[in-house]
Amino acid sequence: MNIGSYSYDEYVHVVESFHGSLAPGLLIGGFIVDLALKKLPHGEFFDAICETEICLPDAVQLLTPCTIGNGWLRVLDFGRFAVTLYEKTGGEGVRVYLDMEKLNAWDEVNSWYWKLKKKPEQDYQLLLSQIREAGYGMLSVQRVRVEPEKLRREKLGASAVCPECGEAYPTKHGNRCRACQGESPYIEVTSTLL
Repeated sequence: MNIGSYSYDEYVHVVESFHGSLAPGLLIGGFIVDLALKKLPHGEFFDAICETEICLPDAVQLLTPCTIGNGWLRVLDFGRFAVTLYEKTGGEGVRVYLDMEKLNAWDEVNSWYWKLKKKPEQDYQLLLSQIREAGYGMLSVQRVRVEPEKLRREKLGASAVCPECGEAYPTKHGNRCRACQGESPYIEVTSTLL
């Protein structure tokens, strides 16, 4: 059994290394992305949509050339465990999702997904075993057409130096960078260390 170009065991190792832990959602995500790749026309130049911020974007970035940084992966926080891969110019693609009806056949995975048991009460080995055994069996596929214009990445545009902090920022944000307009997550910033 392969997930992308990896054997299952290699994928498990890559997940642990990249994600920091063996996340069940990222294992399921590997099956989702792999199935989407298998259903795409071979050789197509494609983009990706991920419908959740949790785990699934990492599977897309591990198994495809689509990343958040290159703009080929868009994360839409719909809270649905689904990935769409679609052809860049025409928008034709496939959407693979975790099917809630099929998930019922895998009691430990179902329990994990719906948080029916607290983490210490879960049988982690059974969960991993059921994910591997279920593979594509808990997924469904839809043909879709994406409106690419809605998903085009906005160009950075002109930049300037913020008069308050002295760092470069896109001028479309206003007369100062967003951080200096009060959107900074930092409650304290000390002097530069280097």
